[in-house]
Amino acid sequence: MLQDLHIRQFAIVEKLDIEFEPGMTVLTGETGAGKSILIDALGLLLGDRADSSSVREGAKRAEISAVFDLDDAPQAQTWLSDNDFLDEDDPGTCLIRRTVGADGRGKALINGSPATVKDLKVLGEKLLDIHGQHAHQSLLKGTEQRDLLDDYGGHLALRKDIAELCLQYRQSQERLQTLSGAEDHSQRMDYLRYQITELEALDLKEGELEGIEAEHKRLANAGRLIEDGQRALGLLYGEDGGSSYDLIGQANHLLQNLSDLDSNFSQLAESVDSARIQIQETANSLRHHLDDMDLDPARLDWLDKRLSAIHDLARKHHIEPEALPAHLESLKEELNTLDNAGEEIALLEKQLDDLRTRYQQLAADLHKARSKTAKQLSEGIQAIVRELGMPQATFEIAVQARNDDELRSTGNDDVDFLICANPGQAARPLSKVASGGELSRISLAIQVIAANSTQVPSLIFDEVDSGIGGGVAEIVGRQLRTLGNDRQTLCVTHLPQVAAQAHRQLFVSKQVVNGSTATTITELVENDRIEELARMLGGVEITEQTRAHAEEMLQKAGH
Repeated sequence: MLQDLHIRQFAIVEKLDIEFEPGMTVLTGETGAGKSILIDALGLLLGDRADSSSVREGAKRAEISAVFDLDDAPQAQTWLSDNDFLDEDDPGTCLIRRTVGADGRGKALINGSPATVKDLKVLGEKLLDIHGQHAHQSLLKGTEQRDLLDDYGGHLALRKDIAELCLQYRQSQERLQTLSGAEDHSQRMDYLRYQITELEALDLKEGELEGIEAEHKRLANAGRLIEDGQRALGLLYGEDGGSSYDLIGQANHLLQNLSDLDSNFSQLAESVDSARIQIQETANSLRHHLDDMDLDPARLDWLDKRLSAIHDLARKHHIEPEALPAHLESLKEELNTLDNAGEEIALLEKQLDDLRTRYQQLAADLHKARSKTAKQLSEGIQAIVRELGMPQATFEIAVQARNDDELRSTGNDDVDFLICANPGQAARPLSKVASGGELSRISLAIQVIAANSTQVPSLIFDEVDSGIGGGVAEIVGRQLRTLGNDRQTLCVTHLPQVAAQAHRQLFVSKQVVNGSTATTITELVENDRIEELARMLGGVEITEQTRAHAEEMLQKAGH
């Protein structure tokens, strides 16, 4: 249940703090005062799209937060626990906070932990169910009618099984088409064998190319390697004097003589002598390497041909040379697949037959369940529609199975909501016969029935009573009050007959302070509530008779 709502710098609201209670609460006030802004704020808090227009003019950011009591929301509590959002110190409460900056960027927190908009949406569906004033427009769509029927009847799990089965069928079908629709298998297999033989003859191993290129580079530069190597050897350890070894030896001799005069030169002489030894060892290693170098021209010629063969084959297959070994394996795999294609095709065909049989069974189960639910839901909606000023109306939900072989992820049924407003006429689809007023009443009846079936603890109705009045409005109010007896119900309304039925009434007003527009909310009790109902009933001037009527409405509602 929604306990507290705090709004800062949102739309025309500068600061607003509201405490909510169980039962039915109505929000009333003049048109444009900001009643629906509260609904918008809750929608934003629970995952609606946000942009800079949400921020109050001149403010840096808008902030909305709400506290929910989870005692009547076990599904939400489970989701919070499963997704590491549950407050272990206070598991019975959930705090949601969302901010939107003037630049359109924002952030969301659930019990202090960062959350995504998707998280807010999923959690919000378990906490609040918002019924908008334009919900009747979506009722004209067959997909919406089908979804509403399935949601009411609890068919979503069965639909999920059907959707998963359809996905398996499509994937198997695509694989079968790939195998069956390929070029002539014999021709393709001959070509693959030729390519494989060619690559196997090359016999290029993983990592071999790198070694070949390194050896080729060395042999191709043999002259420079020998010439510069011998020159470096002479500079290090030449026989004609003047080499690094000789010069460092002379320096070492001088330093050793100086060490007899100054002991500090002794350590320097040792360092120079160490360098002389290193030069000698390096020269020896260089000499051995030069002596061992195998600069065989025949080997270089073989490497030239090997590299040429590798690059030619790589160009032929339109791949990099180092990818040739992996390409060979992929060709072998394709050849193996084609070798076994006949067997796989047979298995896929059987699998498709099995999946289709399974689909037909599940679709039949769903059709049976839908037909049963349609009868129950039709009767409930019809009863309420007749109370809402259409006493002769008949309402029917038609579930018709399609006579084709297509597998659909939502089942094999067309679902149509049919209405007959007057006796003697055939029931026809809502989109073809229902007027605006009739559609509003049917929509309200459906929403009331749907709300009765939902497990969500808080219901919000945003001017869903639009287009009705008089005695019908009073019946609507009773229906909403009945909902409020079992769960928290919040209703934005312009109708006094609806407002009078509420357990609690909040008055929304708009004021201009220092040139800035702000919305405030006040709880109405006793005389203040009578005055507001009288305003909603009367015209420009509120008379004592109007007040008496308002008081009578409250008394009839049980206040």
